[in-house]
Amino acid sequence: MTSSRRLYPAQPALAVSIAVFRAGKVLLARRAEAPYRRMFTLPGGLVETGETVEAAALRELREETGVLARLVGFNQIFQHIARDGAGRVERHYVILSFVAHWLAGEAAPGPEAAEVLWRAPGDYEGLSLTPGLTHIVADAQRIVEAAP
Repeated sequence: MTSSRRLYPAQPALAVSIAVFRAGKVLLARRAEAPYRRMFTLPGGLVETGETVEAAALRELREETGVLARLVGFNQIFQHIARDGAGRVERHYVILSFVAHWLAGEAAPGPEAAEVLWRAPGDYEGLSLTPGLTHIVADAQRIVEAAP
């Protein structure tokens, strides 16, 4: 789905995000493009046709950061609906958020992530975050801590 097709969509776009934990820290990525350009969020992106949502989360993580991870569970659904000045839906994403343990790879920026960093959950001083991120990460932390 090209950027222009994401604007004023006929239907919502299905996307994924993934909270990856390593040594008690979560991986954050600063978005290079709209929506939320220059804000930190979880790695993620659109699900491709024929791809499972789990595979999409792991693929997006690898493409954006170079990190490999093992899924430990599903976190929650987050929705992004943006309207223009006339009230028309400009963007609509339904985002399925997953939780994972880091396996390999040193996080590095990719085409969609201008910067990547590991941060302790709750330690977001000086970072501009996407809406709802603190709650999504807090819930993801509870899941990862309960996982074997």
